[in-house]
Amino acid sequence: MGVISRLKEDIASIYHRDPAARSAIEILLNYPGMHAIWLHRISHKLWKRDWRFLARCLSTFSRWLTGVEIHPGATIGRRFFIDHGMGIVIGETADIGDDCTLYHGVTLGGTSWNAGKRHPTLENNVVVGAGAKILGPITMGEGSRVGSNSVVVKSVPANTTVVGIPGRAVATPSSQSKETTERRSAMAKKYGFDAYAVSPENPDPVANAIGQMLDHMHLMDSKVQELCSELQRLGGNVCTEKLPQLDVGEFSEAEAAAAEKRQNAIDEFDPII
Repeated sequence: MGVISRLKEDIASIYHRDPAARSAIEILLNYPGMHAIWLHRISHKLWKRDWRFLARCLSTFSRWLTGVEIHPGATIGRRFFIDHGMGIVIGETADIGDDCTLYHGVTLGGTSWNAGKRHPTLENNVVVGAGAKILGPITMGEGSRVGSNSVVVKSVPANTTVVGIPGRAVATPSSQSKETTERRSAMAKKYGFDAYAVSPENPDPVANAIGQMLDHMHLMDSKVQELCSELQRLGGNVCTEKLPQLDVGEFSEAEAAAAEKRQNAIDEFDPII
């Protein structure tokens, strides 16, 4: 594919993934992520031809110009999109597939000083949210998603969303209705991905686990109360003070209020759209 064809392809991919893009000339002049990608393509060719000092100099210039640091040894596929761009770091042995998207503050880093493969591999159609860190020679499966500010240190299967520190896979609740699933899928298709992890519908595996623990504690509390009642009926002098009840709804209401507050902030100024 020629340079002009590749440039047109990159512009089209930005149009597809960024509703703020209005014209080709605007993209060419005002998208530092695209500037960083094209400078990397040049530095990568120099790196492959063993002109490594010149490649590193060009990479450093690109970092100074765009705020994006991509090692010239990194391999990047087609239609790669860096949104906003500032603070991104991509290591030497990173391998990025086609149609991947990174938001600002993302790090594809290593966990070892040993030579060889030490940075992540992103397969096709991977989206990494703002501030996320993917560390080590792990693989992000095709179509996987990483929530904002997550830290991923283990490989992720295809079409899996991970959030949290360390990153945990998000499981879709079995009770989720078909209508809800379709609505969320439509939203994801429209906006790409909740790269800022502030949606009130964004599932949090830690919160889900705590909720399940509270449900279990509440059930155990009721069972103990029943046992105490039977012992008292038989003449035993136990459980004279009633155990305090746990109201899981209070946690749910607090979580809903916090989510509503976050959503109101998004409505006032949405950095994605």
